[in-house]
Amino acid sequence: MTETVAVVGGGCSGVLVTRELLRCTTARVLLVDPADAPGRGLAYGAARPWHLLNSPARAMSADPDAGNDFLDWCRRRRPAVGPGDFLPRDWFGDYLQETLRATAASAGPRLRIHRARVDRVTSDRGAGVGLRLADGGRLRADRVVLAIGHAAPTDPCRLDPAAREHPGYVADPWRPDALAVVPTDRPVLLVGTGLTAIDVTFSLIEAGHTGTIVAVSRHGLLPRTHHRPGPPTHPPATLPEAAPSLRGLVRQVRSLVAGGADWRAVVDGLRPRVDALWADLPAADRDRFLRHLARHWEVHRHRMAPDVADEVARLRAEGRLVVRAVAVRGVATHPEGDLRVTLDPGYDRIRFGAVVNCTGPGALPRSTDRLVGGLVADGVARPGPHGLGLDVADDGAVLGRDGHQLLPLWTVGPPRRGRFFETTAVPEIRAQARALAVRLAAGAAGPPGGSGVRPAPAGGQVPVPA
Repeated sequence: MTETVAVVGGGCSGVLVTRELLRCTTARVLLVDPADAPGRGLAYGAARPWHLLNSPARAMSADPDAGNDFLDWCRRRRPAVGPGDFLPRDWFGDYLQETLRATAASAGPRLRIHRARVDRVTSDRGAGVGLRLADGGRLRADRVVLAIGHAAPTDPCRLDPAAREHPGYVADPWRPDALAVVPTDRPVLLVGTGLTAIDVTFSLIEAGHTGTIVAVSRHGLLPRTHHRPGPPTHPPATLPEAAPSLRGLVRQVRSLVAGGADWRAVVDGLRPRVDALWADLPAADRDRFLRHLARHWEVHRHRMAPDVADEVARLRAEGRLVVRAVAVRGVATHPEGDLRVTLDPGYDRIRFGAVVNCTGPGALPRSTDRLVGGLVADGVARPGPHGLGLDVADDGAVLGRDGHQLLPLWTVGPPRRGRFFETTAVPEIRAQARALAVRLAAGAAGPPGGSGVRPAPAGGQVPVPA
């Protein structure tokens, strides 16, 4: 009997795992997503033409067997595109949608797309998994893959009830038209100084904002800059094989840079081994890293495109963008209609026309998402290490309250964060999607038992269009 695998989520993770399931198994795939045109997801669906990818074209292929797939796609649109170019983010959204369309055309009746939001995943009386939809409908599958992406942002500080409801407080800048409430002539505060803050700054400028934009975070660190396209200027760094301790790892990295290695080469060389290094660290060292060093790693790992960095430097030189290292203690309303923000140190109270939460994705276990909340409440899932994502096995199987897989439920991408460290970028997600499809084809049936989905014939892949 042919199995049905439901993929919940139609963004980047959902597209990649759907294609790999159809390639590597004979299962039917049911892709469930509320979007009218699945494929773009939040990250690429909300992108505007001035938002550039944070990685060069050569790193963005959706196909683990064709490293230049995205680059080749871009060259059909613009022949002069180079492998080191940083391209518009909405191009990648178009590419994902086209990938999904090609996958659907190749799969025929094996792929069904159901436009709905999944609110609950439960056992279907021992005969698979039931999916309860927000519109009241129900679906059934033998296996389920959660490809739900990042959790929504959480409030960055204490907010008075009136401030939370104030039209100038933007809790999630990626909601459609979220920034339309920002007065164009008033100072605006961005809480966070990472890539989200850079995107929001550009969107405000494009919308005609003339007031000062103030971006704050505890460290006041902006993302570092990628090299401009061109041949490497430094040789690859010789990197540590193991991490006996956090202090030892930091010492090795600093020694490499002090010895003349380009820090970008060190960071990029560490990336494929980060999860192994992370697993080797004692739990106390992992906690210490998250408290003290994670932000420094992030600004070096998640870098700005060179042209973006140049524009940020220009805005700062003109005084239109101000970056400060302060903590936001609270936000309240001001009698004259603005928002009053308390900053530390000094407990300065400053008025802003709007406050935008740019802290990025929240921790998944604390998410208000009904699906995740229901899984945790039912004991089918539990928070993962360090409270960042869900607890999962090596293959992404979701672990329940007792530490065992209670439903045939897996996940890919950001929900694995905590158990893994590098799990949010395209190269990691495409590798996870392939590995999970192969694992399911090999018989990872999961509870309540069975032989799992069957592998595809002809060397493990169903033909897909070039």
